[in-house]
Amino acid sequence: MSEEREQLKLHHLRPAPGSKKRKVRVGRGEGGRRGKTAGRGTKGLKARGTLRPGFEGGQIPLARRLPKLKGFRNPNRDPFVVVNVAALGVFDAGATVGPDELRSRGLVKQRGRIKVLAEGEIDRALTVRAHAFSAAARAKIEAAGGTAEVIEG
Repeated sequence: MSEEREQLKLHHLRPAPGSKKRKVRVGRGEGGRRGKTAGRGTKGLKARGTLRPGFEGGQIPLARRLPKLKGFRNPNRDPFVVVNVAALGVFDAGATVGPDELRSRGLVKQRGRIKVLAEGEIDRALTVRAHAFSAAARAKIEAAGGTAEVIEG
């Protein structure tokens, strides 16, 4: 039994002769068995070639089940974290107040740019550094003897 046998590989496999049937070509004239309606019966959704996108078989589609959205949400919006002038009263007079100081005191919890608004009163001179100020907040800080510095970025 020392005879050499060629190893059988996947690309050597072929179907047996006569075992592969040719595909039936439907809709090729009324003379053949699969002509005219091509075995699809008459009319109806299954006789047609395509469904419209979003069709759910007669069920109320998702686009009609959901309520219409009201308004507009700008994807490019750059929000500010708000700090009011009244909250700056926790700092000592003459101090420089920036984003790091506001975060360490817990006045600002979120990340992002900081804007100072004018709600409340301030009674001490502070150097306040923030990304933006409302006009009234700037006026209150300067009226108390402090300065308002705008940070870039």
